[in-house]
Amino acid sequence: MREFIFVLLCLFVHARSTSAEVTRVTITSRTMLAGGQSFGSTGPYERLVGRIEFALDPADPHNAGIVDLNLARRDADGRVHFSSDLNVLRPSDPTKGNGVLLFHISNRGVMDLLGTFNRGNASDGGVGDGLLMREGYTMVFVGWEFDVPAPRLRIEAPAAILPAGSSPDSFSVEIMVNERAAEAFLIDDPAGRPPVIYPPAEQSNPKDVLIVRDHFLETGTTIPRAAWRFVAGPNGLPKIQLDGGFDPGRFYRVTYHASNPVVAGVGLAAIRDVAAAFRYRSDLPIHGQSAYAFGQSQAGRFLREFLYDGFNVDERDRRVFDAMWVHKAGAARGSFNERLATPSPGDLFRPTKFPFSDSDQIDIDGTRAGLLSRYRADQRPKIFYVNTSIEYWGGGRAAALTHTTVDGKRDLVLPDNIRIYFLAGTQHIVPAFPPIRTPPALGAEVGAGQRSGGQQLNNPTPHANVMRALLRAWHQWAADGTPPPPSQYPRLSDKTLVSIQGNQFPSLPGVSNPRTIQGPARMIGARAMPLPHLVPQVDRDGNELGGIRDPEVAVPLATTTGWNFRDPSLGNPGEIYQLLGSYIPFAPTRAARQAIGDPRLSLEERYRGVDDYLQQIRSSAMDLIRRRYLLTEDLDTIVERAKKHWSFATREGASRSADRR
Repeated sequence: MREFIFVLLCLFVHARSTSAEVTRVTITSRTMLAGGQSFGSTGPYERLVGRIEFALDPADPHNAGIVDLNLARRDADGRVHFSSDLNVLRPSDPTKGNGVLLFHISNRGVMDLLGTFNRGNASDGGVGDGLLMREGYTMVFVGWEFDVPAPRLRIEAPAAILPAGSSPDSFSVEIMVNERAAEAFLIDDPAGRPPVIYPPAEQSNPKDVLIVRDHFLETGTTIPRAAWRFVAGPNGLPKIQLDGGFDPGRFYRVTYHASNPVVAGVGLAAIRDVAAAFRYRSDLPIHGQSAYAFGQSQAGRFLREFLYDGFNVDERDRRVFDAMWVHKAGAARGSFNERLATPSPGDLFRPTKFPFSDSDQIDIDGTRAGLLSRYRADQRPKIFYVNTSIEYWGGGRAAALTHTTVDGKRDLVLPDNIRIYFLAGTQHIVPAFPPIRTPPALGAEVGAGQRSGGQQLNNPTPHANVMRALLRAWHQWAADGTPPPPSQYPRLSDKTLVSIQGNQFPSLPGVSNPRTIQGPARMIGARAMPLPHLVPQVDRDGNELGGIRDPEVAVPLATTTGWNFRDPSLGNPGEIYQLLGSYIPFAPTRAARQAIGDPRLSLEERYRGVDDYLQQIRSSAMDLIRRRYLLTEDLDTIVERAKKHWSFATREGASRSADRR
């Protein structure tokens, strides 16, 4: 292992440059990736680990949108200083790379970019087949989130020092548990999300309120203040102790007066300033000719906030990112730049805020805005918006509003710098294949892909097949202007996008009716205002129309959805489980489906056998390759996976695997 320490202090060459900048980069570790493995013509890669330091001038107009920056302590130079974790993967010989700084906006401090595109896994560190390395990217990971524990990627955000005599602010946090519990952390999913960190200003403030309801948008019932109390959990994290315990599956909301606010919005500035510094300066250890940003789920919502808040220009009004990929964010943003910000929770419904689309629209109160309204044409990045079925169906993400009018009555014409792609028949995070029953996972340390607890099996339809092809098209578009494949998403005009009540999902034995799923809403003050609930239309099997259909969706062995109702053992079975889809297998024979009253054709009625099935898979894949939605190099992998899928679907008892526990 080669290690070195490199410290570079930036010179204040231009007075204006001192308002917002990277002031120091410290590299503490430099190692070869994968033992020095060579990745095609790019060669070996190295990993740099260190810290990066920043300084922001609260008086600079480019920083004016950072909430409470004026309340942070300033050093002798009049600026606010803070620091962040830095992690970089780059070609050992930078001249062999493609010149692109690919910023991965980490989701709750997890660096999972390699596994997303490389077909990697935990056992190989995500290296997989090395697609990102073979393509030559320099991958940059910068901590932006303050509420995640080490060793996750994080930022040390400065404290917001409130004026003397100020009363503590109150805010609300959602809480949910999957098993009866006497105490609960302040988090809305017990699997994979670090809890809220703000301690109460007082242990027994009578104005703090805890309510409970069965559905998110209900008013709920107030729990007597004497029946619950704050207690300190591990590492001092606040918990609530409730007499009689928390009921699994119910929606709790605590509104309390909290202490120790931080300036959370410096995370947005950190991403802006690192990207600008690494691409426009030559005096730093990392450099590239252009910069792209990729963020998924929470990190995708971060990028939507980044755009809306005007951070895609640096202190000299230069474009920061040339290209962005906003993945699985729907029409939502998040709690990233406000007092008592809470980035970590899933934050159902509330982050869906106007404006929903990039194009300017007029809201119900007459406000005119779009995500990109703040930018000149030359400051706007080329953007891919990619969503799964989850972002249309549940959780209030309202993905359809990214491409329809606010009232949901008309398709929008997309700007030239925007492409939208829908991954039909997929769930939010791809679980292990084949789908199996597992007990519900608990704990912030649990990987989000381990979530379980639906009435049906989790939906394992892959994302990577399409994403890998889109990655190449995204780069070609940003680098040399080659148009990417046309947008593919459900539309009102061709009836592939419909109101949820107009969805024709068939009645299936043992499957709840998805038309009962609670639609999106936005919070205006304390009121929940309903939004149009538009979802992809389905075929007679219940599989979605419109969008990009992976060969496993186009040539199905099951119905795959973007919703999965909670298992009764977890409580509240009339609600869907967050971010889970369903895998509902076809019966193997006609007799078997008739015996259970399944209207969908059986496998023997669809295919003459495995060879027929695989031929149809290959034909579907070749069509997507021709249209640039799949890579030629992935064809064999897709067919091999289809063989395993056929074996799973046809083995004895497979159709019974979807029975409830």
